[in-house]
Amino acid sequence: MEQTKLDTRKGDPGKNTGADTGFLDVRDLKVHFPTDDGLVRAVDGISFRIERGETIGIVGESGSGKSVTSQAILGLHRRSRAQSSGQIWLDGEDLMTVDDERLRELRGNKMAMIFQDPLSAMHPYYTVGAQIVEAIRVHHPDTSKDAAKKRAIDLLGLVGIPSPARRVDQYPHEFSGGMRQRAMIAMALSNDPALLIADEPTTALDVTVQAQILDLMRKLQSEFDSAIIMITHDLGVVAEMADEILVMYGGKAVEHGAVDNVFYEPQHPYAWGLLTSMPRLDRARMDRLNPVPGNPPSLINIPPGCAFHPRCTYQSEVPGDVCRTVVPDLLDDGTSHLTRCHIPTARREEIFLSDIKPRL
Repeated sequence: MEQTKLDTRKGDPGKNTGADTGFLDVRDLKVHFPTDDGLVRAVDGISFRIERGETIGIVGESGSGKSVTSQAILGLHRRSRAQSSGQIWLDGEDLMTVDDERLRELRGNKMAMIFQDPLSAMHPYYTVGAQIVEAIRVHHPDTSKDAAKKRAIDLLGLVGIPSPARRVDQYPHEFSGGMRQRAMIAMALSNDPALLIADEPTTALDVTVQAQILDLMRKLQSEFDSAIIMITHDLGVVAEMADEILVMYGGKAVEHGAVDNVFYEPQHPYAWGLLTSMPRLDRARMDRLNPVPGNPPSLINIPPGCAFHPRCTYQSEVPGDVCRTVVPDLLDDGTSHLTRCHIPTARREEIFLSDIKPRL
């Protein structure tokens, strides 16, 4: 068993023993998709936990398994050919074992998702208000249409949409990109969910609207005490929102820790590459940005050993063929900062201080 936060827990890992689990506790989650070309290991053993009021940012390149992780929490792969295993505890219930009816009760009520593209996530033939009303009445069938519409108007006003009483009867295409995203947030919040999953919520927005959406999410989190999973490739968004960061590569976590630790003292070569390729606006930069060489791996043919080794410029720090043959464990440095790398911790510290930190 990998040496992660899970190792410090007491009790049977298959049972919820109260103090040993967070509000959301994902344990060794695996999601594989059989295809004609082979088995796609989209998520291959992810573990993390968050409490209410906290935010975890899941980052990585496209194809690293970020969105599949969030979809698995919502149970969206149940009707597909996906092969899923592990445990997903949400406030004392294992979502991997509850039946479909209970999962539908929880989805949209206790947990909700803000999708990347609200124009495709919202139905074009129904008004925005009608869709929010439906989301409310599905989980609260005793609520009248008039009461649900009033709630929809209140929600649109809460997320900053002007003239909500008029806008509630408009269609998604009549909203701007920023307002559609706000309407999507209003729909997600319609039943006061305790868990909010935001999948690239600001990708298609300009920077000013992006800042407004992030401010809105912080305000609403404070008001509703929601736990938030922020899925993005934008490290700036994560720095702004998250308490913890989980860096994914090839379906696995390669680094996981508090936001300050991962940003200011990253330990994995992949995290080094992500951070040194980020432009800085707060100071003059004298050298060129250094993108991570190569391309992300195919999730059908993940490289043996460390999945990052074909792109890693520090393989020479590890003797022999260890990087190419042995999958590294996700190890804790003693400060709850976990890293999956064969380079000895002391040597990684030296490399970071001499080569990486001056470029951050």
